[in-house]
Amino acid sequence: MLSRLIRIRSSWDKAANESGGYGMLVGPHSTEEQRTEFAKRIEANPRNYIAQPTLSLSRVPVIVDDHFEGRHVDFRPYILYGKDIFVLPGGLTRVALKKGSLVVNSSQGGGSKDTWVLA
Repeated sequence: MLSRLIRIRSSWDKAANESGGYGMLVGPHSTEEQRTEFAKRIEANPRNYIAQPTLSLSRVPVIVDDHFEGRHVDFRPYILYGKDIFVLPGGLTRVALKKGSLVVNSSQGGGSKDTWVLA
């Protein structure tokens, strides 16, 4: 438990029973006050939280007003699972619309776009 609280500064911690980008703390982008408050929540109910390393997301240019700016993105492939498994040539690209944000979830201000791979 102590090592987990020490790593809160560099990890991505979130409530295991919440979705939509709620109940989470992005350690490297948080304040000391936010980390202290989140650590109290973890200490009160450690089984309710999971931690993962903060990943370096890819960045792409997006148009903001009249110029380009970089935004973080992730990619969700389209996979059909049945008797056979098919990976389709494309997927969903999620983008963090807030400058500097790593949160790509649409309910937290992120956007998305279908992405297709042309052969």
